[in-house]
Amino acid sequence: MKSITINGSKRESVGKKATKALRNAGQVPCVLYGGDAKPLHFATEEISFNNLVYTPDVHTVEIKFGDSEKFDAILQDIQFHPVTDAILHVDFYQISDDKPITMEIPIHTEGVARGVKNGGVLRYNLRRLKVRGLAQELPDYITANVSKLKIGQKLYVTAVADESYEIQHPDNTVICQVRTSRNIVALEDDEDDEDEVPADEVPSTETDDVAAVKEGEDN
Repeated sequence: MKSITINGSKRESVGKKATKALRNAGQVPCVLYGGDAKPLHFATEEISFNNLVYTPDVHTVEIKFGDSEKFDAILQDIQFHPVTDAILHVDFYQISDDKPITMEIPIHTEGVARGVKNGGVLRYNLRRLKVRGLAQELPDYITANVSKLKIGQKLYVTAVADESYEIQHPDNTVICQVRTSRNIVALEDDEDDEDEVPADEVPSTETDDVAAVKEGEDN
């Protein structure tokens, strides 16, 4: 996963007056949690967050204090002004190479669904996937291949499972699905048999009819 660098300055005073003065000077008050030490209060320029907050990509962060002290972290929480959308406060969580972290990784779809070619519409249920793993093993994005999806089929999170991370969603969570539309053209191979899936496993794709039967059986 890519990392960006934020240069910070430690805060000696964390009162309301000091915080207001920081914001008036274009600085954002921040806190770094995690690790063995107490929470570390610091400030940095608001422009430092342009490549971290205002982007669909996800990054780890290297927080530097001068030339000798630095910490690896991830963005944990951010507060915006309700009117101006200015950044009011940011929380970071310190990470290490041997401890897994939980992050939301963006999903990139690959290919053109067969159902879309046949006149259907691809609908997204999930744009980011919550996963857990070591920071150095987490990808910049997760690729979901939709090329085999027919009209009425869904792509489940099990289709993007990987050894480098643990998916934090139930197996029946839908990433996307091909829905019907007014312009539908029959495909000759739409009646082809689907790949067999063991009965004790949740498939990565499933038609709406099959899903409805399963839901009835569960009830």
